[in-house]
Amino acid sequence: MLPGQRAYRELHWLSLMEDVEVVSVGTPRPPERVRFVERPYRRLTRRFTEAAALAWIRELDSIPMTDWVVTLELCSLVTGQAERLIRRRGGWRAVMVWGNDARNPLYRLPPYRQALERSRGADLFLCLVHAARNHCIALGLPEERCMVVHPGIDTDLFHPPDRPVTEPVAAFVSPLASNKGLDRVLEAFRLVTARIPEARLLVAGRGPLEPEVRREAERRPGAVTYLGPLHREGVAATFRQAAVFVTAPRPTRVWNEQFGLAYVEAMASGLAVVTTATGSNHEAVPDPNLRLPDDAEALAEGLIGFLGDPERRVAVGWGNRDYVIEHHEVHRQSALMREAFERAAALSER
Repeated sequence: MLPGQRAYRELHWLSLMEDVEVVSVGTPRPPERVRFVERPYRRLTRRFTEAAALAWIRELDSIPMTDWVVTLELCSLVTGQAERLIRRRGGWRAVMVWGNDARNPLYRLPPYRQALERSRGADLFLCLVHAARNHCIALGLPEERCMVVHPGIDTDLFHPPDRPVTEPVAAFVSPLASNKGLDRVLEAFRLVTARIPEARLLVAGRGPLEPEVRREAERRPGAVTYLGPLHREGVAATFRQAAVFVTAPRPTRVWNEQFGLAYVEAMASGLAVVTTATGSNHEAVPDPNLRLPDDAEALAEGLIGFLGDPERRVAVGWGNRDYVIEHHEVHRQSALMREAFERAAALSER
């Protein structure tokens, strides 16, 4: 585990692989059904989380023996630790990869650069988007060990309501941060309500822009509602109250939208999607959903097109549900992950 690693993602998908015992190492105890071995982190700062965290696991040599050691992202310090652990103890090593930009400045900075170099000997690079595989190959990693399995989501938890939502309600469920475009969405929604006065925006999440959304909700109590941070069940329930999902991600120096699980959760819930075209989110958001320029007027027009046409958004929403069941059902995708591990092990035994 990495510091700040989010629940019901990578560890969850691994835990659903049939006839596989997963041991999670780190802190705190994750909610997934895995064997947990608590180990503290040595952490230089709490400013960064997940792959960028300046942290490593202490007392790693005392963890139980396993066939595979799996870490997240090429440049995480824990990935660098895994190379030394495998060298001493033997076994196979895998890195799960979201990264989609081989020019990421982190790859040039110590200690991330050293972690990247130590990742090169891994037996499997389990890429969660095709763009991640392309970026791995651009970094010189062996193509045959870079395998793509898209993430899965729980289509039983994330499902449409019994009856489609007839009111013009949009939902923003994402970190309240500038890179997720909350400011742009709020700006666009002012334009939406000028044309569709009864339109409503539900906002859920936490982050540095929370004061901004609270002010907007106070100024426009009929148009914007702030729900606060939500657990998975709360997110699913919120999607069933909405008709359209909206975000507006934009790149930073070290991050560009890689996939966006919230897109797929919303689509499984029968929502149409309006977002910005950025990074590799085309791998999550197919047509006829809308990927638009990072522009408030463009987002507003896209939202108005769906919110003002119930038949259109319902048709797109049902198509989205079918698409997710076919391409992102969680048990199917976890089975494909297991197959990737088996193929990689066979390659290493040659």
